[in-house]
Amino acid sequence: MNWHPLTSLEQLEEIMDESKNTPVVIFKHSTSCSISSTAKSRLERQWASAGLDHVKPYYLDLLSYRPVSNEVAEVLQVTHQSPQLLLVQDGVCTYDASHLGISVDALKKQVAA
Repeated sequence: MNWHPLTSLEQLEEIMDESKNTPVVIFKHSTSCSISSTAKSRLERQWASAGLDHVKPYYLDLLSYRPVSNEVAEVLQVTHQSPQLLLVQDGVCTYDASHLGISVDALKKQVAA
């Protein structure tokens, strides 16, 4: 899994535009939370065999980039969670999962073909 770091508000605007051509996921991670680490590890292990090569994954360290995390919640109209996986397609969040509810299989079902 090739994470792309999400570190700025300007980058979030670019991601929203990018999602109009390519599905993207944003994983909001708390580096101090064991549940977040578990969810991230499980996601990384399952990603390679999931057939999601066309989905671009972004990683957001929400402790280091709290303003970006807050803006993600506002722009995508989702309640902030940590950890949280958001699927963005055509500028809209079409899948939102948090904690141990984050599932690659559920994500796959939501990705537009």
